[in-house]
Amino acid sequence: MTSADVLELLLVIAAAVVAPLVATSVRRFAMPAVVLEIAFGILLGPQVLGLVKPTAVTEALATLGLSMLMFLAGYELRLHSIRGRPLRLGIASWCISLVLAAGVGYVLHLVGGHSGEIVVPLALTTTALGTLLPVLRDAGVLHTEMGRYTLALGSVGEFGPILLIGLLLAGDDTVKSLAFLAGFAVLIVASALLASRTWNEGVVSAISRGLTSSSQLPVRMTMLFMLALTAVAIELGLDVLIGAFAAGIVARIASGGHDEEDETVSSTIYANKLEGIGFGMLVPVFFVLSGVAVDVRSLVQDPEVLVLVPVFLVLMLIVRAVPTFICYRHALDGEDRRALSVLSAAGLPLIVVITTIAVENGYLGSADAAAMVAAGMLSVLVFPAIALAMLGRKQSVPSEPGSGL
Repeated sequence: MTSADVLELLLVIAAAVVAPLVATSVRRFAMPAVVLEIAFGILLGPQVLGLVKPTAVTEALATLGLSMLMFLAGYELRLHSIRGRPLRLGIASWCISLVLAAGVGYVLHLVGGHSGEIVVPLALTTTALGTLLPVLRDAGVLHTEMGRYTLALGSVGEFGPILLIGLLLAGDDTVKSLAFLAGFAVLIVASALLASRTWNEGVVSAISRGLTSSSQLPVRMTMLFMLALTAVAIELGLDVLIGAFAAGIVARIASGGHDEEDETVSSTIYANKLEGIGFGMLVPVFFVLSGVAVDVRSLVQDPEVLVLVPVFLVLMLIVRAVPTFICYRHALDGEDRRALSVLSAAGLPLIVVITTIAVENGYLGSADAAAMVAAGMLSVLVFPAIALAMLGRKQSVPSEPGSGL
């Protein structure tokens, strides 16, 4: 590691520190820290101040950050709390969104959208659940009936796109990818069954003691498992996202904390340590470096690209909000249904992930990616504020905002 590497890493970490501080200072605007992390990355990047250019060190950390982001997304999936009607409605709404997004892709194909016909529809089907959770929790919405529907809708809005990313952006042979995905699914199910079995008390006690000792054994085992599944996914021609996300689901099962109400002290400590590694260090590096890569110059200089920002924002509302409004007509009344519809259209982290992969693999131009990221940033700034105003609840962000999905 050279002195230049250390200096650039210092600037990236400084941006990661300043972002939540600024987000905390403007609590009334409910600004997620992830938006500021990307914005600071743009500011530090080669197209503005030119202080940070991705190096081997920062790119490696950013890759780990992406893996941890997907792992924590899988870990947040609480099927016990959303199963039943909330999950069924969430799946139905997302499937309609997928059909509408496919229609957008077909139009792009007709007008010569090239690989944007895959990337844009994928991005339109996402929901930024992790980014919404802190705002909803502080607004007192999360533990209401609407909160359950929001959790289910957001979980499907993360899980579905992640699966499609692995299938559509990882390689050219979709049939082969499906076959490998099926084999990988068998591996995950076997791992989940193994994780859920009752182990010898001595083994459980030894692992639990590691949470409060210098060995940090459960955390080390988790990181090993995450990297192992990620490596297997890559070897099978799948995307890194699939392996890390699946590892998070298995880790949730193994920890025994299936629901917030029945989590043990050990599982809570375990989750806090994982979030400390992810949101405390690695995930912010990924988002800051994502900001560094945003082609903001093309976005500003080209009116045709700039106009894509409001267009994409409107498409997010059409593809996600309209199906939600229709599907939940018998489940929620009045303002709750309208607020949930607007919330479902908020998406940023997965949009960043999708555009990053698309640009790296030549599926999308950097200018179009910048427009999509800009629209995603606006969505998590504007849509939650509108939804909370509909509910008549006070907006706020947590005292220690995270970067979640």
